[in-house]
This record gives sequence, structure tokens and C-alpha cells, in this order.
Amino acid sequence: MKQDDRIISSLAVKEDEDKTLRPQHLTEYVGQQDIKEMLNVYIQAALKREEAIDHILFYGPPGLGKTTLAQIVANEMGVNIKVTSGAAIERSGDLAAILTSLEPGDVLFIDEIHRLPRIVEEVLYAAMEDYVIDILIGKEGQTRSIRIDLPPFTLIGATTRYGDLSAPLRDRFGVVMRLNFYNAEELADIARRTASVYKAEIDEEAVLELARRSRGTPRIVNRLFRRVRDFAEIISDGNITNEVTNLALTKLGINSSGLDQTDQDYLRAIIEKFNGGPVGIEAISASIGEEVTTVEDVYEPYLLQEGYIKRTARGRVALEKSYELLNIKFYKGIFE
Repeated sequence: MKQDDRIISSLAVKEDEDKTLRPQHLTEYVGQQDIKEMLNVYIQAALKREEAIDHILFYGPPGLGKTTLAQIVANEMGVNIKVTSGAAIERSGDLAAILTSLEPGDVLFIDEIHRLPRIVEEVLYAAMEDYVIDILIGKEGQTRSIRIDLPPFTLIGATTRYGDLSAPLRDRFGVVMRLNFYNAEELADIARRTASVYKAEIDEEAVLELARRSRGTPRIVNRLFRRVRDFAEIISDGNITNEVTNLALTKLGINSSGLDQTDQDYLRAIIEKFNGGPVGIEAISASIGEEVTTVEDVYEPYLLQEGYIKRTARGRVALEKSYELLNIKFYKGIFE
């Protein structure tokens, strides 16, 4: 296998167990209405001018559809997409191998683009702006630079850590879009579509329950659907009822607000171990046995949005809603 093939194939098949769950066109994509409308304008304008669409950066919490949108852009433009991750591109030569394999108009999707090494990122600047790359060849002391022309292409980057991107890289994206959490109605639509793809019978009450407990995230509603379907196959002949759904989600440790055991451990740590805060993220992460980046990227965004915690200059603070969830009396920030 060639080096560039290895790098590209590292994320060629994403986390979804069944790729048929991914919408292929904007009209099939649920949610993110403003983003869809803007993307449609950019795509139609690029097609009319017969140009590659401008470079795009998607950012936001994991599981909201950044990869799916990248694939949709390629489909709507009628071009190929090559998929890799920032962590997989270790050297500038790795990036050069990928870029020189692109055809005119192709989309290169780099997931976790914030993890690109700085030396690789610097090679990317000229590629994005002028469609050229400068690479060094030869041994130490006898190196020389050569310039390679690239076909017009579109770079689509995705990140959960927008603040970790360098300003020069951010500035080279012509389109920057933030994906937001989904509301319950949008998640219900996704659950219905997933049931249709799997040809599964599901009650409307079960659809709504899945939507309520999915933390505003399509990836989670699809994952929970698959687990509930497993329970339904065993105890109700495959029919996904509200009773089966509640039983399955309870067994999975998902409460009625969609918080799992780690969420609750996080909140309980702030309240019981650190007197409600403020407390630093490193201390919280150590107390619950999770990596700092996982806590910041996966757990905190939803807890912040839903009003369970707040960030201050001194650290994280649990809000009254957290005390109510854990059935701990709230009194001026002190638990009893």
C-alpha cells in the first residue's frame, strides 16, 4: 500500500457502523438550516462559475455532522473526496503525497485539523492560497527547494477545538461555519429516518424519548437507536416501544435528561469533592479518570449549554440545575 493511500484510508471509513445512515445530499440532511442554506448558495455559485468551491472549515462539538457535510459538498459538486485526519499527516511529505494525487475540483477533508503538525500546516498555506507546494529534496547540506503546481481543489477542515487553530490557518478558509446542537424535533426526524433505513418498527413515543435523551447530537441518537433495537429484538419481537426504549436507556445509564454516568460523575465531583467549585479542569478530569481533552470536547459543551455548569476565570462551577439533578440541596453554592 502506498504511503498516501495509508494516510487517506486511516479515516476512510468513519465511526458510524452503517454508512447508509449518512445523508448524501443537502435535501436529505436534517438540521443546521442556516448552514445548509449558505452551503447551497456557495455550491451553486461555484458550479455556475465552473470553479472549485472555496475552502471550508466546520467546527463544533463531536457528532454533529461535520464529516457528513464534507461528503455532501463533494457529492453536490460532483467530485471525489479524500478523507484523512490531522494526526495521520506526520510529515510535509505525507501532505505533498496527498495533494499531488488530487484531481481538479477534488475535496480533501482533514478531520481534527487542529492536530496538524506546525511544519505540515506551513506547507498547507501556499497550497490553499496559490495551489502550489514547495518541498525540500536532497540530503542535509545539499537540499534544494522545488515548486509543484497543484490542481484547484477544496480543503474542508473539521475541528472540535477551534481555538487551537493558528490564526494563519483560520484566515485561509473562505467559509467558516459553526455547527450547533440539535433540538428534539430535529433529532426525532433523524431517529425516524434511521428506523426507516433499518426497516424497524418504532412507536412515536419511543422516537420522542430517544430524541430527548440524545444530548442534541445526531451521532448519539443513532447509537442509542441501535442499542434500543437490540433490546427490542430480544424482548418485543423487534418492535421498538416506549417501554422497551426506557428500559434499554436506563440499562445504558442514560437518565431522562440524556446525561450518562460520566456526566453525572463529573457534576458530582465538582459538588462533592470540590464544594461546588470553582475547580480546574485538570482536577476534575483526574477525579473521574478521563482525559482533559475528552472532558472539554465531549462532555462540557452540552453541560454548559444546558446550564449545569459555568466556566469562570478560576475554574468550573456547578449551577443549581446540577444539584437538582443529583438531588443535592443547593444553598448559596454549598451542598448539604
